[in-house]
Amino acid sequence: MTSNDTAVLRVAGRPVGRYVTRPELPARLSPRPYLHPVTTLAGTAVTEVGPADHAHHLGVGVAVPDVEGFNFWGGRTYVRDQGPTELDNHGAQRHIAFQLRDPDGFVEELRWVAAGGELLRERRTVAATELTERAWALDLTFSLTNVTGGPLSVGSPATNGRPGAAYGGFFWRARKESSAPEVFTAGTEGEENVHGRPADWLALRGGTWTLVFAGATERTDPWFVRTEEYPGVGSSLACDERVPIPPGGTVVRRVVTVVADGRLDRDTAAALVRKAVSP
Repeated sequence: MTSNDTAVLRVAGRPVGRYVTRPELPARLSPRPYLHPVTTLAGTAVTEVGPADHAHHLGVGVAVPDVEGFNFWGGRTYVRDQGPTELDNHGAQRHIAFQLRDPDGFVEELRWVAAGGELLRERRTVAATELTERAWALDLTFSLTNVTGGPLSVGSPATNGRPGAAYGGFFWRARKESSAPEVFTAGTEGEENVHGRPADWLALRGGTWTLVFAGATERTDPWFVRTEEYPGVGSSLACDERVPIPPGGTVVRRVVTVVADGRLDRDTAAALVRKAVSP
């Protein structure tokens, strides 16, 4: 680990991820903690921060475009019957403290604040585990609790009228290369076939690396996938309808990601995910 502002994840003694807790970012980017760079065990970076195509994409983290109308994703807000619109509605995730911090992970408490008030209190747990000499797993769980005393709901551009844009929740902005990465699940392949659909696991395969994502909570969300426009994979917390969070209520999601050197095939990806998710 490093200073109070960063944490370094290590696997088998090697640094594989840097966690920035207090990034200095403009309000429009919805400042929030993130992991970057995340690397394979051989040292290949598999994340990006602030790319030219989407300045508000910040490595690996949790981002939600609509919490009771406030933008915790960054950039423009999708407004029904109007489209993407610049609004002064951005929130921020503020690191409070690490409740636990070890070389292989941490437990963190965060405040989700907007317009001067706290909407959500988050408990985030991150753990790094060695799987093989060429693969490790990043295990991320977030628990969002409504602390306002009134009802809240979480939405997405999809629930606000933009079909196919149900992003929000866990999000991984991957490394952009000269060629778009391949994407596949146990039963199908290609962005058009995997985007917006649930799957036990989903693999994003680049030139010399593979990421395999698996939802590991009782309720798993459909996947949000981009390969051609940019490489990114996330969950769709609010896919078809808004997700209500009553006063004191909590929404919990866990996503486990295999980070591997090499171009994995289906059988290897599936075997590594089973090993990563198993208790």
